[in-house]
Amino acid sequence: MKELSLHLLDVAKNSTAAGAKNVSITLDEGLDGWLAVTIADDGRGMAPEFLAQVTDPFTTTRTTRKVGLGLPLLRLAAEQTGGSLSIESTVGVGTTVTARFQRRHLDCPPLGGLAGAVALLIQGSPDVELTYRHTTPRGEAALSTAELREILGDVSLAEPEVFAWIQDYLTEQEYEAAVEPVPAAGIEGEII
Repeated sequence: MKELSLHLLDVAKNSTAAGAKNVSITLDEGLDGWLAVTIADDGRGMAPEFLAQVTDPFTTTRTTRKVGLGLPLLRLAAEQTGGSLSIESTVGVGTTVTARFQRRHLDCPPLGGLAGAVALLIQGSPDVELTYRHTTPRGEAALSTAELREILGDVSLAEPEVFAWIQDYLTEQEYEAAVEPVPAAGIEGEII
């Protein structure tokens, strides 16, 4: 996978497939040059034996194929930047996957279409409570399906119009969090 948004989509879909009712996605771009990506859920969780093997591509719960590449590829992407992948899981409680990337490393994948990935997750699993937060030194993009449900009432989060709005809303928030504000010169050099 060439973009982090695709990794997020893959891991979060694993969460919903594991019966999660709540999924939290956080991206934290600190001033230290690192990006921490965390996907946490309250799904079935994994037994210690399975957890020990989960980053092996030949370990999967899928019945349609004998390989699972999502977590192994995420681990590889993180490690190629000098980063790491950690997975904590408890049966009956849930799973937390955290990947750390050195942002300035040549091999760090681009973020990609985060807004589209989050909108797709919501549309594909409209009954799951999803929170998304992307924090940068310049700002934050955030969304909560609980807040959306409160505003929309009986309108399904799977509706195409809702999908389009979520994608547009997050795209605007991501842009504002990513772009360094440029001060405009006013009277006598004041910033306006």
